[in-house]
Amino acid sequence: MDMSAIASRLGLSDSRPVVRKAAELRRLCDVTFDSSVLGIGEVCKAIICLEIAASKFQVIFDRAEAVRMSGMSEKAYIRSFNALQNGLGVKTTLDVRELGIQFGCVRLIPFVQKGLSLYKERFLAALPPSRRASTDFGRPVFTAAAFYLCAKRHKLKVDKLKLIDLCGTSSSEFTTVSTSMADLCFDVFGIAKEKKDPKSIKGNRELLDVLPSKRKHDDDSDSSGESSGDDQDELDLPTYKRHKKMKKEAYNEWKSSVLSSNKQTKPDPTKPRKQAQLNFKKKPSDIALEVSSAAN
Repeated sequence: MDMSAIASRLGLSDSRPVVRKAAELRRLCDVTFDSSVLGIGEVCKAIICLEIAASKFQVIFDRAEAVRMSGMSEKAYIRSFNALQNGLGVKTTLDVRELGIQFGCVRLIPFVQKGLSLYKERFLAALPPSRRASTDFGRPVFTAAAFYLCAKRHKLKVDKLKLIDLCGTSSSEFTTVSTSMADLCFDVFGIAKEKKDPKSIKGNRELLDVLPSKRKHDDDSDSSGESSGDDQDELDLPTYKRHKKMKKEAYNEWKSSVLSSNKQTKPDPTKPRKQAQLNFKKKPSDIALEVSSAAN
């Protein structure tokens, strides 16, 4: 497939420099090594060359559409992308200043630079000496993750998907690097989650003031000038706990009243029981007379 046709399907037909650079990379790849040995077909090779050229010129590249066109899975595409990039000796770079200008967050530039340097120091200190030389922090995913975490810490909105497309990585790798940065440099990238007291929030305070028990407590305190400690503790409880306590007290009161009534109606076991006598020798006429007399 022609490079221009692939670029038009990926929405890069208007970017002439990107198409020319991708064609140059494709010719260089054909001269340098055989991509079929790496399991990369011609269409996939053209798509990867387009992505490398787009990242070089800071042009947005639709990786999801590229993966779909290549006929590979996302992991296989990323593996082929890294292999082809290493074979060509091309490294994509992502500048913090360009990110700050592009996203309108110029004031984040010193915080991102400080966070990146601190992350490198702490990450290398945790590695054994034999692995420190092979560690590469020049990948764009580290810069993009640091920029995203700083923007999140300073409560600035940044398009995460756009950052992932710019750095040319997957969402899972971006999340892994972001988590690692937040863990190692929490003082720079972390976000503290403090549990606030409901009474300190104005909206919750107004809701508490509307409660009938709260109004009653305030009226009693105004009239008498004193309040018991038990009432104060009861008001300090949350609403669902207070309702649960009230239900439990009502159940205990009902239980005690039932038990006391049973004790009062229970017959004395010491007294002998008297069995009623039944007389089956009465005539029906006598029964009718008894009923009429009882009715009168």
